[in-house]
Amino acid sequence: MSSDIIATMQQRLQVLAPQALDIQDDSARHAGHAGARQGGHYRLSIVSDCFIGKASLARHRMIYDALGELMQQGIHALAIRAFTAAEATTQTKREDH
Repeated sequence: MSSDIIATMQQRLQVLAPQALDIQDDSARHAGHAGARQGGHYRLSIVSDCFIGKASLARHRMIYDALGELMQQGIHALAIRAFTAAEATTQTKREDH
């Protein structure tokens, strides 16, 4: 089931023209959590230049819009890291130090 949701997420997020996209299923870490029965816990890292000039909240809204009803059924929690290509390069350099 989780792999189906991840595949659907990847497909829907293509509207944002991602240069990089990584989705991790963290559901096992939240087993027993009451909300986990309603959907999985995921970590999303996405790099897209459609985020240029957009604040973090606007980026998250773009992602939620792309995912549509998955946000109500299938996804219980979603941790998002959304970057432009330039920001991703800067972030990678910071993590290397």
